[in-house]
Parts: sequence; C-alpha cells; structure tokens
Amino acid sequence: MGRKLYIFFEFAYIAMALFCVYLVASQWNEDRNKAYVFVFFGIVAIFMFFFKRRFRKNLDKRNQDR
Repeated sequence: MGRKLYIFFEFAYIAMALFCVYLVASQWNEDRNKAYVFVFFGIVAIFMFFFKRRFRKNLDKRNQDR
C-alpha cells in the first residue's frame, strides 16, 4: 500500500506542474506577476517529483536488500 501511495504522490506533483503551466499560459497577458508565481510553483513541483522518485527508489532498494 505504501509504495502505491508514493507513486500516486509522485504523479500528483507532475499533475500540479501541468496545472501551473496552464495557469501561466492563461495569466501571462493579464497579470504577469501572478504568472511568475505559478512558474515558480511549477518548477518546485517538478523538483519534488524527482526528489520523491529518488526517495522511493532508494526505499525500494533498501527493502530489497533485507
């Protein structure tokens, strides 16, 4: 159950990044300051995806070694 939950949250970060890209595209001409905030959140979401993925793979490797 725990492994599936980790994978779910990994891809939830990707979904959040895609949503931020959509918001940046829709807000770019209207309010550029708000668009920059969503660019930042999108970058953080992508970083978190890779961070969580590495953490899960290390956890899987540690559990296989036992």
